[in-house]
This record gives sequence, structure tokens and C-alpha cells, in this order.
Amino acid sequence: MNAFDQILNRKESGSVKWDFMQQKLGLAGTDLLPMWVSDYDFKAPPAVLDALQQRVEHGIFGYAERDDAYYQATIDWYQNQHHTHIKREWITTVHGVLPGLAIALQMLTEKGDSIVMQSPGYGSFRKIIEFNDRVVVENPLTETDGEYQLDFDHLETCCANGAKAMIFCNPHNPTGRVWSESEMTRVAELCEQYQVWLLSDEIWGDLVVGDTQYYSALRLPRALNQRLIVATAASKTFGLSSLRISNFMIPNESLRVQFTRRLDAHGMDVFNSLSMSAATIAYQECSDWLEDLKDYLRANIAKLELFVQLSIPEVKFIAPQAGYLAWLDCRALNLTDSMLEQRFVSAGLIPSMGIAFGEEGSGFVRLNLGCPAGTLDEALERIQHALS
Repeated sequence: MNAFDQILNRKESGSVKWDFMQQKLGLAGTDLLPMWVSDYDFKAPPAVLDALQQRVEHGIFGYAERDDAYYQATIDWYQNQHHTHIKREWITTVHGVLPGLAIALQMLTEKGDSIVMQSPGYGSFRKIIEFNDRVVVENPLTETDGEYQLDFDHLETCCANGAKAMIFCNPHNPTGRVWSESEMTRVAELCEQYQVWLLSDEIWGDLVVGDTQYYSALRLPRALNQRLIVATAASKTFGLSSLRISNFMIPNESLRVQFTRRLDAHGMDVFNSLSMSAATIAYQECSDWLEDLKDYLRANIAKLELFVQLSIPEVKFIAPQAGYLAWLDCRALNLTDSMLEQRFVSAGLIPSMGIAFGEEGSGFVRLNLGCPAGTLDEALERIQHALS
């Protein structure tokens, strides 16, 4: 049996996805199948589990810092996986991508400033913008038959009208779109032209499952990277989200010094020894595990594609270029978002509703395919019951 086929009981483990549906979504029921939060129902790689076990057996958890192995593993990973050269001094480390983005916004912008994000777009970007008393300026993606594109004319208008920063998602959540080199370059050119800070969340970059090449903003020429912060992590790739460690890559030295100083001001000057061990060994030893995982995810995506074609042809599904999130277009069903949600909930399946990603997500649902094939089979039965 493939290791990814193992169905593990995550209930009563403190899992947001499995144990906190009532608190987070107001939904109660012992038979609900959660496919909303974007984390895996797979064990972490064996090499990571072994490294964590050794660290636990050592038994001492005093203050810890990143060692040479941590830095070199990160540098080697980006070189070998993404043909991206990063310098050690670029690497700053934060307790999670969203906390780091929030700190960057606090550092680079003022209350009331306009911050650009795409729509549909990750809802937590909107949260950290608004909760920090900034204003969301949406740059809606254009969509034709499930294919999403950036609207550069509108983006330029946003920048010209005084936006101070842009949170960019590359690859994109929820659509799974991988932005090309030319698209990434054009975004950076506009940010440079209008003096807009570019915060590029690239946490999905390791999970390309299509034919498109992921192009990190870290590959941009120096003339386009001086207003750039790139957020990365091993957590989404290897299922380590609750270990809470991420790297913020900052090529501009003065910007990097300013950001590091802000981290120190928040007391973020020591790091979790378990998190560092897990990230280091994942980058050093788990590339083969990742290739096996991506093959498994491709099979899950293909299974959903076939199911949609044969069982619910009114629904449109374009396979993601990256990630394990399915973005289902249910608009042809002519249901309101609340009616669509009720259909799924009544069938015992909990998706992320597209409307949570902005007005352009109305009529869509997002499903997490990072699960064993047996779990997906059960989900497909429930989807057919919900939408047939």
C-alpha cells in the first residue's frame, strides 16, 4: 500500500480542520468530512519524523538559533529545485508567513494606506490588511473558461492611485495558477515604477503539479528586487504548518536590516528547535518524498476531473497548475452562495466557500485534495449527493 493511502484519525488531535469546525464555521456533527483548511491528511516525511524524534530524545529545549546546516539546506533547495540562487544574508526567519507579512505591512505602510491584492484571493491576506487598519484594494483576476489572468491595466491604475504595497500570491491560492516569468516581471516593473512594496507569498512554489515552471520573484534582476520581500516555508510542502517557521528573503540590505530590527522589536530573535530541525532535514533529504507526493496529488486531481466530467458536468473544473486545492465553478447551478454551501453541508462535506476569497469567488467552492484516495472517494460520493 502506498504510504499516502493510509487514512489516519485526526480527530481530537487539536486539528483546526477536523476538531474546530463548530468554533470556526458554526458547524457541528460527527460525520462531517472537512475539505476546507489547506493542510494534508498525510504523515510528514519519515526523515522528518526521525529527526524530530532524535531532537525530542535529546531532551533539552533551551534557546535555539539557526545553524549553518539550516541556511545551507535552504540555499541548496532553491538552487536544486527552482534554479534560484539566494544568498545567505537574504534569509530572515519569522514564526509563520502571515505574521511576517503583517509585520512587513506595519513597517512599510501607515494606517489608512491602500494595499493591493488579487481577487479571488486568500482571505487571510484581507484579514491582516484590514485588522492592521489598512485598506484592501482589489485587482480582480480576469477569467475565461476557467483560465485566470492578471489584469495589468487595472493593476497599474491601483498603483497609480496611490497603493503603498501589494501582497502577491505565487503560485496563486485559490486558483492554482503559476505565474510566468513575464507576468512576474511585469508585476515587479509596475511596483518599481510606482514605488509600491511587493510582498510575494511563494509558499506554494514547491508544489507545481502541472507543466508550468514556477518562477520565483527572487530571480528578478537587481533593478526589480529592491522593493521586494519574498515569503517562503517548508511547511506547506511537507505538512509542517503547526511548527510555525518561515523564511522571508530580502535582497535589499537596508530593507532587510529594517525588517530584522522590527522582528527584534517583537521579540522574534530565537527559534523553535523542532521547527528548525524539521525544515532542515526536509530540505536536505525529502526531495524524493515530495516527488512521490506530487504524483499522488496528480492522481487525486485526475480522479476529480473525471468525476466532474461524468457525474456533474454542469460544474467546471480546471486542474490547478500548483497545489492540491480544487477550485470548482458551480455558477451554472444557479444557486446563491448560501444555498450552495447548504447543499454541501447537508451532504456532510465541508468545503471552503469561494465567496470567502472575494466577490470574484461567488459561485465557487474550494476543495482540499491533500488526502488519501479513500477519503477522496468518500468525498466524491458526497459531492454527487450534494449537486446531482
